[in-house]
Amino acid sequence: MRVRWFGQSAFRLIAGDITVVIDPFGDTSGLASRGIRFEYPPLDGVEADLLLITHEHGDHNGREVIGGDPVVVRSTAGRFESPIGEVLAVASEHDAAAGTERGPNTIFVFELDGLRIAHFGDFGQRSLRDEQAAAIGSPDMILIPVGAGPTIGPEGAAEIVARLRPRWVVPMHYRTPKIGFLEPADPFLELIGSVHRPPGSEFDTESLPAAGSDPLAIVPEAP
Repeated sequence: MRVRWFGQSAFRLIAGDITVVIDPFGDTSGLASRGIRFEYPPLDGVEADLLLITHEHGDHNGREVIGGDPVVVRSTAGRFESPIGEVLAVASEHDAAAGTERGPNTIFVFELDGLRIAHFGDFGQRSLRDEQAAAIGSPDMILIPVGAGPTIGPEGAAEIVARLRPRWVVPMHYRTPKIGFLEPADPFLELIGSVHRPPGSEFDTESLPAAGSDPLAIVPEAP
């Protein structure tokens, strides 16, 4: 499986002739008027068979920038048929106040290329509830926010990693040279310990180092 990080929480996963895109950002020029720097390159020429949108914030719900004719599952909960089989959408919250501050969020769980993937969107709860953990199961890879602010930070993310015990964890939604908000990933990576930094913003799961007894953090370069 080939994984590309576009910045923030936007990813493209390719396995064979199937492409999944998650949380693409569209036009973010409005952020500048609020004093927020967001300089990731626009998604251009990206097509998908399946598009997953975890919640309706502008840096996550850019449906209009994705080409092709994808099946779209957005901002919901339940079980959905898709080009890759069943997609599980687990209800969660964008904040620690039962969603009353920033609204709902979806954790998407699916299988691709024989791997179970969980993308946490802008998860902001104080902790993962038992029923959520049971629904997610035992993922091979989790993509999780670590930059604090509107989502969980390093300690909350590390607690989820310790609970779910994936083979690989990909941090997202953190400060890089391209954005002027959130916190950096370093505090989270220090808690995880084992870190692999592939060259560029893409990596192939078949070329990753062998996973040991502890989860391995995969940190692509910021686009």
